[in-house]
Amino acid sequence: MTASIVVEAPHSVVSEPRQHFVQCASPAGLHRMAYTEWGDPANPRVLLCVHGLTRSGCDFDKVAQAFAGEYRVVCPDVVGRGLSDWLADSRYYGVPQYVADMVTLIARLNVETVDWFGTSMGGLIGMALGGLPNTPTRKMLLNDVGPHIEPVALARIGDYLGKPARFASLDEGVRHAAKLAASFGPLTDEEWTGINTPLLHERDGAWTFRYDPGTSATDEQNKAGEAFLWHSLASIQTPVLVVRDETSDLLSRETVEQMVAKGQAVTSVEASGAGHPPAFLAQDQIDIARAFFFGKDAGAA
Repeated sequence: MTASIVVEAPHSVVSEPRQHFVQCASPAGLHRMAYTEWGDPANPRVLLCVHGLTRSGCDFDKVAQAFAGEYRVVCPDVVGRGLSDWLADSRYYGVPQYVADMVTLIARLNVETVDWFGTSMGGLIGMALGGLPNTPTRKMLLNDVGPHIEPVALARIGDYLGKPARFASLDEGVRHAAKLAASFGPLTDEEWTGINTPLLHERDGAWTFRYDPGTSATDEQNKAGEAFLWHSLASIQTPVLVVRDETSDLLSRETVEQMVAKGQAVTSVEASGAGHPPAFLAQDQIDIARAFFFGKDAGAA
């Protein structure tokens, strides 16, 4: 991919992340959603980074550091994950609830528009929000996800999602999380520790994952969601970049081709050796995001 990059003068950079919470509502009651904020809190240009199914906003620490000079970068922990509350009723875990929470978060940020960086599940949430009338999304990067998820990937995720796991030490838990996320690509021990430590906490003398095991979806929900997301994607009028790794078992080349054909302003880039999903810790991957968000060319289909 070649792209000309035009970078605006950076705002004053606040180098340390700030931890916040916002109160959201579900049909079962109220819950708090955690989010981390980087960069100038007065910057009206916001990059909202939303993580994958069992992950946390800390997956975007490297991205946030890279873009904090140009953006106010906001990285939420989707409800049921990270430092956010669990829902009182697990039936409400799903894209409609997640979209509602993001609308509440954007209202708290007091901005009219946001750019969206969605990895896997975060991309599904972005597509749903971006397809709504009067959406606040301006540009959207979908990291290795589309409306159709390959059955082999759903089976792989189902092998571990929601199953209890207890570890004698934090290090054991970090290493186990690295095995589950081995498809992320070749990461160093330090990188695995950085993105996996926030997924764990100590409880009752053992280390366990923070995410709510009730977050899994049924096959019927996945099928209904796919039809809705194809419609949402086709409704998005602003630029969308789909990033796929050549080895992805979740997002096929055929699905990417359909996304480009059915979308109004969808382009794509295929990475090599980045895994599912590309972790966006390596500089060449961050450069893809920078070229899209700041360059004149969004990508190459």
